[in-house]
Amino acid sequence: MSLSRLNTLMKLAPKSTAVRTLQMQPQRNQSALPESGPTGHFKTLAVSSPKPFVFHVELHRPSKFNAISKQMWLEIKECFDGLATNPDCRAIVLSAAGKHFTAGIDLNDMMNLGQTLAETDDYARKGVIMERMIKVYQDSISSLEHCPKPVITAVHKACIGAGVDLITAADIRYCTEDAFFQVKEVDIGMAADVGTLQRLPKAVGSQSLARELCYTGRKFEAAEAHSAGLVSRLFPDKESLLTGALAVAELIASKSPVAVKTTKESLVYSLEHTNQEGLDHILLLNKLNLLSEDFAQAVAAQLTKDDKPVFAKL
Repeated sequence: MSLSRLNTLMKLAPKSTAVRTLQMQPQRNQSALPESGPTGHFKTLAVSSPKPFVFHVELHRPSKFNAISKQMWLEIKECFDGLATNPDCRAIVLSAAGKHFTAGIDLNDMMNLGQTLAETDDYARKGVIMERMIKVYQDSISSLEHCPKPVITAVHKACIGAGVDLITAADIRYCTEDAFFQVKEVDIGMAADVGTLQRLPKAVGSQSLARELCYTGRKFEAAEAHSAGLVSRLFPDKESLLTGALAVAELIASKSPVAVKTTKESLVYSLEHTNQEGLDHILLLNKLNLLSEDFAQAVAAQLTKDDKPVFAKL
């Protein structure tokens, strides 16, 4: 990079802006935290902010092994849609309370669905009921992928059925050494319909392995999941898993929120588009984002070896 270019970058960050952002130390804004937990707004999730700009979302139906009920489906979407626009959130860790990450879909809800379907004899109307339900569940899972903040899933013990849908919509997946995964839908007489069939083959990079898992419903142990790329790190226990996941989230949260948001948007877009389409997409984003004060401050900090820059909220 030429000296004139560097001088231009420095000029992009006026002194008043630099002073303002350096003084804006990251602080936890308790008023921005959604009420959560068994007695708060969310009944099936616990939400906290254990580190600056890092949110921890916990599946919280431990007595039911975190089986995903209709209420949890709805609350997952509400939670991640809210964090998507929360300026105090830059990275998210998703874990679960209790013995297992999740036992998958709550089958009691399926029984209730059967009663609802029995109220009409018309197959077209039954189909509309099913369509609306499936779309709600799909949108719930996709809220992780659509959220512009990176989502790190921390999986312990069982991650079954809808749990695989959930984690494959995340950005980063870690698990304990005793974790296992299971695409269980075939065992209850259905094809997975909220994301696994679309995302799992891309996550593991093998159509053969993904199809084997989806056709057989067999257990997929942590070591195999790691070697296949479904998870990128293994931890000896749940405590070290959460510590590691939160540390990575804290590191991400220290980066420019403009840069991280744009990076995720480009990665997600490029999954479904050609390389050239991906290049054209990031060109459109960066012709604006490279004018951000974040870029100038980050480059200046690298050149001067100063303390890490503190970025304004987004």
